[in-house]
Amino acid sequence: MSKKLLVIGYVWPEPSTTGAGCRMQQLLEAFLCFDYEITFASTASKTEYSLDLQKMGIKEVAIRLNHSSFDGFIQELAPDVVLFDRFMIEEQFGWRVAEFAPEALRILNTEDLHALRKSREEAHKKNHSFRIEDWKNHPMTLREVASIYRCDLSLMISTYEMEILQQELHVPAELLCHLPFMVDVSEIFKEKFTPFEIRSGFVSIGNGKHAPNVDAVRVLKQEIWPRIRKQLPEAKIHIYGAYLPQQVNEVHSPNTGFHVNGWAKNVDNVLQNARVLLAPLQFGAGIKGKLLDAMKTGTPSVTTTIGAEGMHGNLAWNGSITDNWDEFVQAAVELHQNQTTWHNAQQNGIKLLQTFYKKEVLQNQLKDRLHQLRIALETHRQSNFIGKLLQQQTMSSTKYMAKWIEEKNRK
Repeated sequence: MSKKLLVIGYVWPEPSTTGAGCRMQQLLEAFLCFDYEITFASTASKTEYSLDLQKMGIKEVAIRLNHSSFDGFIQELAPDVVLFDRFMIEEQFGWRVAEFAPEALRILNTEDLHALRKSREEAHKKNHSFRIEDWKNHPMTLREVASIYRCDLSLMISTYEMEILQQELHVPAELLCHLPFMVDVSEIFKEKFTPFEIRSGFVSIGNGKHAPNVDAVRVLKQEIWPRIRKQLPEAKIHIYGAYLPQQVNEVHSPNTGFHVNGWAKNVDNVLQNARVLLAPLQFGAGIKGKLLDAMKTGTPSVTTTIGAEGMHGNLAWNGSITDNWDEFVQAAVELHQNQTTWHNAQQNGIKLLQTFYKKEVLQNQLKDRLHQLRIALETHRQSNFIGKLLQQQTMSSTKYMAKWIEEKNRK
């Protein structure tokens, strides 16, 4: 008998525009490998970039927020596993899943710690250095961590976020599972990479709906690119990303080698033509799909400590990491001009992929963890007293708020 997975999506996945979309696609592919029959449900509207889930053999269902129709839907589906895409979805549907599919294993896909990203952004806007207390005292942290406790397992993409949850907030390790992006490393060989001498210029990639990416373009335009052009007068940089806002499109300046190109249908092709990826990220969370894509295409990168956070352990980076813009520029120019430095950085990227991102290894770890949880789910839940407490309180409050909203909408 096949096992059933219900994924409740915050949005319909867009792997060609966002790292979160790539992450969701990888999770769906993993569960298909585990022989799950998958239903993907969402309250969101599809876009032109939405993944064709039916082509993957996944059933698509549109659901309504604060509506009892979901209760009958999940009862009839009777899933073995329910995966919430981000904590806001667990807040909205978690109590319904707990009430109408109580035996289902509840998994939270965090994508990243949203409260960490938000508190860092707020600190950046106030022009003060981020402190871990900013995150610990942020109201969104309370909501996000409560969601983690209510679920049986939370998938964490960053080693740093695993660390602060356990060390700063004492979240039990048995509620967390480190699962970064999964890469088919066997497909990556150095001889397939586009050679140094055929490549030219710089590239930067980021979805325009993501505030850290918009800020990074501003830094590139104002701080970094003028200094690079001073040393490399003929150099060009190409900015790619879906949903770029007007403020980004307005800095398009071919005369200075600064090209804003919009959405790239094939990111790998874009990266393979560039010598260096630039990612001057000043805030954010999780790990960055663009930096992993750079490694996969043999493209060295220059980024910040925020950009590389949780991605490389104690191993050397695929290029350079610095928060000083003068050092950032020098590292970028050195990688662009020095073939030996460039090749060494490329080799570092290969080693990082092989050490931390092997798809087969990570999928097996996830499969084993799911199996262990499913055979001892009751014991696991009994040991999570805070989770039981929060589940009871949440079901009392959220349930009746949702029913009130539903009744209000009906009238």
